Amino acid sequence: MYPNLYYAFKDLFGVEWTGLKLINSFGFFVALSFMGAALVLTAELKRKTREGLLPYKEEKVLVGQPASAVELLINFILGFLMGFKLIGAFLDRDKLVDTQTYILSGQGNWGAGIFMGLLFAFLKWQEKNKTKLAKPEERLVKIWPHERVGDMIVYAFVFGFLGAKIFHNLENINDLVRDPIGSLISFSGLTFYGGLICATIAIWRYCRKHNLKPIHVADCFAPAMMLAYGLGRIGCQVAGDGDWGIVNVHPKPFSWLPDWAWAYTYPHNVVSEGVRIPDCVGQYCAQLPQAVFPTPLYEIIACLLLFAFLWSIRKNVKTPGVLTAIYLIVNGVERFCIELIRVNTKYHFFGISPTQAELIATFLVISGIVLLVIFTNKNKRQLHTT
Repeated sequence: MYPNLYYAFKDLFGVEWTGLKLINSFGFFVALSFMGAALVLTAELKRKTREGLLPYKEEKVLVGQPASAVELLINFILGFLMGFKLIGAFLDRDKLVDTQTYILSGQGNWGAGIFMGLLFAFLKWQEKNKTKLAKPEERLVKIWPHERVGDMIVYAFVFGFLGAKIFHNLENINDLVRDPIGSLISFSGLTFYGGLICATIAIWRYCRKHNLKPIHVADCFAPAMMLAYGLGRIGCQVAGDGDWGIVNVHPKPFSWLPDWAWAYTYPHNVVSEGVRIPDCVGQYCAQLPQAVFPTPLYEIIACLLLFAFLWSIRKNVKTPGVLTAIYLIVNGVERFCIELIRVNTKYHFFGISPTQAELIATFLVISGIVLLVIFTNKNKRQLHTT
């Protein structure tokens, strides 16, 4: 396992760049998943625009203004944090022992922080100065749907992260009660469905505000979210963040299948769960006492295949909302199946013991079926009346 990129580069390339300890492997792949989703979403929004389903919106903007004090301050702060923490981690190797403790501490390199802060502020001033007018003027500009992808991704990230964190703590209420502050600020512990629900609400409100039909935007998001989930699970597998399966004592079904793809102990996992690895020195020296199903690996394969499926049918699905309904169904089925062999907190009521994910997955499947029937019937009525 590679809890952060430092260990990956050390193992793969033989270099020890201490600053890479700040880049968590899970977070790195989550970032890649957002980038992949942004590319897919942009392509789909452009296609929907060409089909006349998502028109542009005219908005008044003030152009020709120089950089404001607030803009310069924000860019200075961003640059300062990058220099203070990230560059500081490379320059002051001895300070970086525990990544989370270092990030949340006052440790860093002040010189690098001030330099990067001033550099970022200067670049912002230079960028605005190139378009500065003697007298700033108000203009009416066309904002196309695909030009809003950046805003949508930010909304999805912020509200998705908050939702994922909230749902994870609700699912692990005992850990929250035992260590509320640690549970809330910990860099690990995220629940995908919590993020999906909160991000969906945020994007829906964003679409309503900017006169974008949410149903068409949802169809654009469907393949993008499946791709993002599959790529994000690579981070779970690489870091060993606890999203693994139950103990696997079954014999390997195929001789050609690698042992780690069937039953794995997740050595050097990022959550330090299990027993200590003999002769291991350092922060991440634990492995599971018994091999488990590597469920993140199975989800990577399943979700990338489902993305390919959604991507292949998207142009043939003409009824608005149907692609979203199909996404909900296949997403729910995939997650429900994986929960059968995955470690998770179970709830107990009415004689059954489902997990939070199983309950939400069931709801998604039912919702997808209902929406599929509604949208299909609505389209048939429209065709009949015309």
